[in-house]
Amino acid sequence: MSTSELLERYRSSGRTFSAGGISSFVLDEGPRDAPAVVCVHGVPASAYLYRKVVPELAARGLRGIAIDLPGLGFAERPVDADYTWTGLGRWLLSAIDELQLERFHLLLHDIGGPIGFEVATAVPERVLSMTLLNTIIEVQSFHRPWPMEPFAHRGIGEAWLASMRVPGAFLSLMRLVGVSRRVPAPEIACWLPLLFGDDGGRAFLKIMRGFELTAAKEHLYLDAVRQGPYPVQIVWGERDTMLPWRREGVAAQRAAGVQESIKLSAKHFPQEDHPQEIAEAVYRFTQRSR
Repeated sequence: MSTSELLERYRSSGRTFSAGGISSFVLDEGPRDAPAVVCVHGVPASAYLYRKVVPELAARGLRGIAIDLPGLGFAERPVDADYTWTGLGRWLLSAIDELQLERFHLLLHDIGGPIGFEVATAVPERVLSMTLLNTIIEVQSFHRPWPMEPFAHRGIGEAWLASMRVPGAFLSLMRLVGVSRRVPAPEIACWLPLLFGDDGGRAFLKIMRGFELTAAKEHLYLDAVRQGPYPVQIVWGERDTMLPWRREGVAAQRAAGVQESIKLSAKHFPQEDHPQEIAEAVYRFTQRSR
C-alpha cells in the first residue's frame, strides 16, 4: 500500500474538530461513557503515533483519544499561534473541553510531557491518572538530543529539516533512534507528510524553538508530577538514546516517587513497537486508580 493510501486510511479512522479557533484531527475510539485516556504526542510526531495504541485502549474498555497538536499532523498551522509549551498546553485543554471530557487519564510522551503538565497544573481535579512515557520533567538542564538540536537554530534547522526529504534519510534516522525494523517502512514514510504539512514544516520549527527550559517551568512540572491529586506511573522504552532511561527515566521515577517502572525493549517511540503493552499498562493503572 502506498503512503498516500495509508494516510487516507488513517485519516478515515479519525475526524476533524475545532478548538481555540484551530482545526485539528482526533482519533477517538471506545465507549463514550468509558474513562477517557488522552494520549499526547511530542515531536516530530502527531496523533498518528498512537494509531495502534488507541484501538488497544478501546479493546480494554477505555476511550482512547489522540489529538493532533497545532503545527503537526492534520492540525492547522496558524502563523500567529502560540507554539510554546504554555500555548500548546492551553490549546490542548481547550481541545479536551471541546471533546467534553470532564475527567480523563493522561498518557504523555516526549514534549507531550510538558504540554500535558500544563493541562494537569491548570485542572488537577480533572486528571484521573498520569502515565509518563519517555518524556522530560527536569527541563532547566535539558539538552535537545543530537537529531533535534539543529532544529532550534535558524538556518541550520531549515537545512536539517529539508534533508529529511532526501530518500531514505528519515527512515534511516527513525531506525537508528526511534523504532525497530519490525515497523514497516511505508508506515514510517507517513510521518513525513504529517510533519511537513501544508507549510513546509515552519510551524514545527516554531515548536522546536519554543521550548521553555526555565527553572520556573521545571518547578511547575515537578509539582505536576509530585503534588497532583492523581497517581503517576512510568513506562519507558529502555533502548531510547534520545531520552535515556539512566538520565530522563530515572529523573521521572525520582520525581514521581515511584519505586518501580515498566520498561519496554523499545527505542524513543515505544508506541510503534509495543502498543499492546502500553495499553495494558495504562488499563491496569486505571483499574488501580479507580
